[in-house]
Amino acid sequence: MSADSADSADLDGLIARERIRDCLARLSRGEDRRDADLISAGYWPDATDDHGIFLGTFKEYLAWVVPGAPTIPVTLHTLGQSLIQLQGTTAVVETHVTAYHRITIGDQDTDIVLGGRYLDRMEERDGEWRIIHRTMLYDWLKDFGPSVDWSQGLLGMPFLTDHSVGTAQDDHSETFFERG
Repeated sequence: MSADSADSADLDGLIARERIRDCLARLSRGEDRRDADLISAGYWPDATDDHGIFLGTFKEYLAWVVPGAPTIPVTLHTLGQSLIQLQGTTAVVETHVTAYHRITIGDQDTDIVLGGRYLDRMEERDGEWRIIHRTMLYDWLKDFGPSVDWSQGLLGMPFLTDHSVGTAQDDHSETFFERG
């Protein structure tokens, strides 16, 4: 293999890895915003999903995650490192995730954070990488008890704008990205 072809293969690998990371980031944003279009852009239509508490086709997963449970009004998925093993037009990917969930139990909101890993089998089709199968592994969970009352501001200081606190249904970042 010549140096030029090795450099080209290295560049192709870097581009593929970055496209995979971008797919995963957009998917997490879609799940946090319950945005069916963003989530759909992360999975192939013939994909399957195993979240442990959900197992099924992508179509079934999408119906489960959007609009989401009314008892879970807010989520925030933060992705860590990804180990990406490219195998031509397929890849196996492990990505660490820390996920915050606000859960309503009765008339009380509770905050929990869990840590785990996504194990994704991904395929490239027509230059686009998406998930063909996802498995969620759970490593830890912490219950932080009652949620903060944001109507009181932050640390005794009132919010000066009405867009300081985001939710899946009302998130200032949506207009932020629309303006570019």
